[in-house]
Amino acid sequence: MFIGPVFTRELRTAPRSLRHYVSRAVYPLALLTLMGTAWLVLTGTQMVRNTGDFARFGAILFQILAPLQLALAMFFSALLAVAAVAQEKDRRTFVLLLMTRLTNSELVLGKLLASMLSVLVTLLAALPFFVFVLLFGGVAPIQVAQCFAVTLAAMLATGSLGSLMALWREKTFQTVALTAVIIVLWIFVWEVVALVFADRMWWGHRAAEWAVALSPWRAVLRSTRPPLPAPGSNAFVGPWWASMPFVPWAFALTVAINALAIWRVRAWNPSREVIRHGKPPGPPSREPPQGKADEAFGAAAKTDRAETAQGAKPTEEANQAEQASAVRTAGAVEPVASRRVWSNPVLWREMRTWAYGRRVLIVRLAYLALFVVSAASLAVIVGQEESLSRAQLAVPLVPLLLLSLVLVNAQAVTSITTEKDGRTFDLLLATDLTPKELIFGKLLGAFYNTKAMLLLPPALCGYLWFENAMSLENTLYLLGGLLVMDLFVAALGLHTGMTYSSSRNAIAVSLGTVFFLFVGVATAMRVMLAFSGTFEVQLQIFWPLTLGGGIGLYFALGWRNPSTAIGIAALACPFATFFAITSFLLGYTLQVFLVVVATYGFATAALLIPAIHEFDVTTGRTTASGV
Repeated sequence: MFIGPVFTRELRTAPRSLRHYVSRAVYPLALLTLMGTAWLVLTGTQMVRNTGDFARFGAILFQILAPLQLALAMFFSALLAVAAVAQEKDRRTFVLLLMTRLTNSELVLGKLLASMLSVLVTLLAALPFFVFVLLFGGVAPIQVAQCFAVTLAAMLATGSLGSLMALWREKTFQTVALTAVIIVLWIFVWEVVALVFADRMWWGHRAAEWAVALSPWRAVLRSTRPPLPAPGSNAFVGPWWASMPFVPWAFALTVAINALAIWRVRAWNPSREVIRHGKPPGPPSREPPQGKADEAFGAAAKTDRAETAQGAKPTEEANQAEQASAVRTAGAVEPVASRRVWSNPVLWREMRTWAYGRRVLIVRLAYLALFVVSAASLAVIVGQEESLSRAQLAVPLVPLLLLSLVLVNAQAVTSITTEKDGRTFDLLLATDLTPKELIFGKLLGAFYNTKAMLLLPPALCGYLWFENAMSLENTLYLLGGLLVMDLFVAALGLHTGMTYSSSRNAIAVSLGTVFFLFVGVATAMRVMLAFSGTFEVQLQIFWPLTLGGGIGLYFALGWRNPSTAIGIAALACPFATFFAITSFLLGYTLQVFLVVVATYGFATAALLIPAIHEFDVTTGRTTASGV
């Protein structure tokens, strides 16, 4: 079989898990809840009088849900593909798969499709809901077909990219970070092309059309437009088929990525790092290599026999001295000077060693490339526009800010999961390290290893203030809020890493929480802008959605180890975020800053304090009752 037993096993065992059915039910239910919320916002702020209003609602709803589904599919396909391979490598079981009779294609494609099976099934479960949206009007069946074709193609491409990165790199953080940076850079570059160079002609086509053909985000946005004819359009093919050039290109990219992975999987694995560290390192030996030692003692024995034949009678002490001299001559290793370890060895290891591999520099270079593109885009926008809106500044700046938060969170959670999978976390717990030394060592180490992600976004904010594109007050609010969010995502990563025993679940919950926070904010803002209304009216409509988000956040963070503080933070964050969104849309920046600092600052404390003062409960070594 071309795919192999890895995928067959997942196909047979996945239906036995309750999570398989929950994911298929929760996602369509969430879409239905979002549709009901949007309908209540529409009917609460406007009068629905004719079929044209229904058609307008259907078109706006489709324009909200199609990009949302694309973002979810791309994120989870890449994340699950990365986690599936990274967990095998961290537990040293991937080498066992290489020792079996599995072919390269069975190994690569089996792991890829097995990891993406839940996403594929969930996407299929959402198809009836999108067909139901057609009943409102304003959306053509070809648009739904284009949306799902683009989503499926993008999902396969990003999943294949995550699998390739995981097969190539050994450290989990490198894999997650490289995958996230490449995906954001892929979308961001073509967004800049579509916005800044839209009308320029490249090889007979407008730059905006090239963006539609090569960017999944632009392709799915094009699919949400009505299929009206456009005379004189310079598109690649017919106007109603405008978003489809992306699909064959994405499938070709998927084939190329998997072909490279199949070709190099056994050349990359086991990596040199695994071979080098296959034997536990010990202290530097004072003994020479075994071969040279035997050589030395053999030479000493020959000398002894020659002297005996000549009538000499060497004493035992003389023989020992000669043998010791021969051993030293043979190349005995001199003691190596050891490095001085700080009072907090965890922090010393995070900051003074290559704990996450030397190739982590690749991540920094990739992030630096994204920073350069973002800075250049901001420079072009600031230089061309006299009066800048917040939306114009957000296009180059927001992706960099969000990616920095994702990478900080990934560094924090993988700093714990790597220790657990490497069977070294239990060794740390057996030492005399205090919980404070372990937690703050990992926290400060995460900040040190992601210092580029922490310093470069504030530099862009300072540039905007210097160019008078942003007031000093708003700049300080933005920097303060960004600092609080950095602390929150780092504490979230440490909390999930210690709470979940499976590294795959820990990484998925941690990064998924951060991702859902961003997606929830963007979706809520899109609904509010589409259907205008007062804050009081929208609060009455959005409270079930925010309450559901709070319950889901509590299940993710506090269900295993219940905590009153985590429960309060989980329920307060969605409502506070909703208030911050409305305040931002109304221009009340001070309220946004105060709400973000108070809410997420409390959430950070709720995650860190139990980790320090109730360390055994957080790590699962005991329960709250002491059992």
